[in-house]
Amino acid sequence: MQVIHTDKAPAAVGPYSQAIKAGNTLYLSGQIAINPAEGKIVATTIEEQAEQCCRNIEAVLKEAGTDMSKVVKTTCFLAEIADFKAFNEVYAKHFISKPARSCVAVKDLPAGALCEIEAIVVTE
Repeated sequence: MQVIHTDKAPAAVGPYSQAIKAGNTLYLSGQIAINPAEGKIVATTIEEQAEQCCRNIEAVLKEAGTDMSKVVKTTCFLAEIADFKAFNEVYAKHFISKPARSCVAVKDLPAGALCEIEAIVVTE
């Protein structure tokens, strides 16, 4: 197993890694909209937060030597299911390979986030 870490994405806020590579599979921990330069969530709308989540994922993938086109599965968490459409509009711009996905509404997310995205990637 290989731990993946980059300073260009938020540091883990608990006892976990940004990502773990096991064989040819990369498992990314959920990313919320923490701006790594600020160390906190600055975005206020679902669109802005979804965009930051995707930028954070892209940074971790780059550190692992891969990109969004290799994502095979995501799990998305929304604080409000009413944000589903707006979230999807941002998500679709980044996950153009249309990976398998689950998307659910949850009671709360860490740091008051509006959304969180985790991903599984298959590398060659």
